[in-house]
Amino acid sequence: MDYKKILLYAVLIFLVIPIRGNVYSQYKLLPPDNYIYAGVFPDMGGTEDSVTAGRLEEYKKLSGHKPVWVYFSNNWFGRIKFPSKEVQLIKESGSIPYIRMLPRSNFGEGKQDPVYRINRFIEGIFDDELLNWARDAKKTGIPLLVEFAPEMNGNWFPWSGIFTGGGKKNKFGSDNEADGPERYKAAYRHIIDLFREEGVNNITWVYHPNALSDPQKSWNTLKSYYPGDDYIDWIGVSIYGSQKPGWEWTQFTDIFDGVYKELCEVSDTKPLTIVEFGVVEDAERGNKANWLKAAFDSFVSGRYPRIQAISYWHSRWRNPDGTISNMRIDSSPDVLEVYRAYINGEYFSAKPVFSQ
Repeated sequence: MDYKKILLYAVLIFLVIPIRGNVYSQYKLLPPDNYIYAGVFPDMGGTEDSVTAGRLEEYKKLSGHKPVWVYFSNNWFGRIKFPSKEVQLIKESGSIPYIRMLPRSNFGEGKQDPVYRINRFIEGIFDDELLNWARDAKKTGIPLLVEFAPEMNGNWFPWSGIFTGGGKKNKFGSDNEADGPERYKAAYRHIIDLFREEGVNNITWVYHPNALSDPQKSWNTLKSYYPGDDYIDWIGVSIYGSQKPGWEWTQFTDIFDGVYKELCEVSDTKPLTIVEFGVVEDAERGNKANWLKAAFDSFVSGRYPRIQAISYWHSRWRNPDGTISNMRIDSSPDVLEVYRAYINGEYFSAKPVFSQ
C-alpha cells in the first residue's frame, strides 16, 4: 500500500472540498484593532436612497474624510431589486456599500405593509425575488454590509414588532416567545438561509434595533428580535439626540449609558456599532457642537469599549409643520470644526479588514 499516495489524495480532497463552517465567513468585515471604523449616511434625500457621485464627493470634501462605509436605503416600493447602480457608485468612491433593506411598498406608518408582510417572507412568497437580489449581490464580487428591516423594536416602520403580533404568544411558533419578535427572527433567518444556499459569501449581516424601544414592554427589547450569533456578524443600533427643533435636549451619554449595557447583552461576542447617530441644530435647547464633541469624546475615551464602528446621519429635512431638522455636519461652522477634528483623528483612521 502506497501510504504517500493516500496521504496526497487526502490532502487534495481537503483542499478541494469546502468546509461548510467557513463558506459563509469569507469577506466578512472584521472589527479593527484599537481603532473605530467611521461610516456615514451622506444626505441622500427624503427617500434616503438617492446615491449620486455628487453627494458622495460633497461629504468627503466637507469632512476631509473617506468613510469606511456609505449607508443607504434600498426601498422596495416597486419590487425587490438589488441596487446595482448605487453599489457601483459607492465602490468607485472607495467605500463599502452598506445596504439598508427596507421591505415597504410605500411610506405608510402605523400598520403592516399591504405587500411585504413579515409572514410572507417566512412563507417564501418573495423567495424568487430575493434569490435574484442575492445573485446580483454575489455577482459584484465586492464586500457588502446588509441589514434587513431595521429598528423593528420601534413603532414607526410597517415591520415593527407591535404590528406583527406584539407580545401575544399563541399565534406563531413557540408559546414561550412573543409573536412579533419571533416572526421577525424567522423572516431574517429565512433570508440569510436563502443567501447561503445561493453561495453568497460577500455579505456582512448586521442586526439593527433602535436604542429605545417603543412600546417599552418586556417583550420588546433589543435582544428579543436577535436572529442569533449563527446568523449575524455585527450588532448595530440607532441612537439620536433631538430630531426636531423644540424637542427635549439630552446629552449623548445620558441616552447611551443605559442602552450600551442592554446592547452588550444581545451577544457576548459580536462586534457592536452605532449605525446611526446625530442631533439637530436647536440653539434655544442646546449646543449641537458640544453634543457632538461629548459623543466623540465618549468613543475615544473607551467609555464604550465594545463599540468598534460609528456612522453619522448627515442629513437635513423639512418636517410636516414646516420646521427644519438639520443634522448635517455643516449645520454651523462650529459643528463642522468639531466633526472634522475628530473624524480625521488617528482613532478613526482604521482601514477595513476582511476575513478570507
